[in-house]
Amino acid sequence: MNLNQTPTLFRLDAALNRMAVTFHGMTAHPDEHNCECHWGSAEELAQLKLPDAELDLDLLRRTWQATDWNDHASVLRRILPQLSRALVSGLVEPLFGMEEVGRAFARGEWQQWPAEQAASVREFLNAWWASTLIDADPAVPAHEVLALCAEASATLSPWLHVWEVQTCAVADQHLAEAVAHWEYDLLGDQLPWRGWDNEEELRTELTAWLIRHAPARLHTGNAPVELLHRIRLLGLVGPARWEDPHWPGHRY
Repeated sequence: MNLNQTPTLFRLDAALNRMAVTFHGMTAHPDEHNCECHWGSAEELAQLKLPDAELDLDLLRRTWQATDWNDHASVLRRILPQLSRALVSGLVEPLFGMEEVGRAFARGEWQQWPAEQAASVREFLNAWWASTLIDADPAVPAHEVLALCAEASATLSPWLHVWEVQTCAVADQHLAEAVAHWEYDLLGDQLPWRGWDNEEELRTELTAWLIRHAPARLHTGNAPVELLHRIRLLGLVGPARWEDPHWPGHRY
């Protein structure tokens, strides 16, 4: 273990423990229901109305993924201790991307919960993000964790700020990998994950942040020259972008 990682890892462990304590004993609303044909059986629904029982991973997935709960907040609180640990361990596999899990958080409107509950969720997301940035081989790639955090909180600014001040080589490598993953969508003026309702705002902020901060960090990390050109092209608009000699030939 890198000793420089120790405080961050302790913080993540503490955040996970706090989630377990804060949401201990939570259950779905007694009258909650869902479609047996599309969601699951009555026996599975009954598990959500019992506190703290471990769910199998498929039931956990169907529970956070469902969009038609009457009381999203209660359902989310019921599964948060297990869901948070599953996320950190890389055991959550959305159909499209981790932004789907972020939207599940948002549907529960966790930022409007009682102060201690909201603080526990906020600290978990912050601790997981900080840990991911210094982990050379995280269970979930940094760009996926960022998408989840952005959708869960409806903002990019705090997460990008943490990345901005975390300038270790590992964080820079995650940045290079993220740019490689994002560049096709961003050069087509699209957010590189499916946003909820503020895609253009997030895309504009992410693009501006990359133009300001990515070139020097990618250069220091010996990223491929073509990747640096992708960032440069983000600062161009219209024909200046796609007529540039380094335009990669993307078609949209």
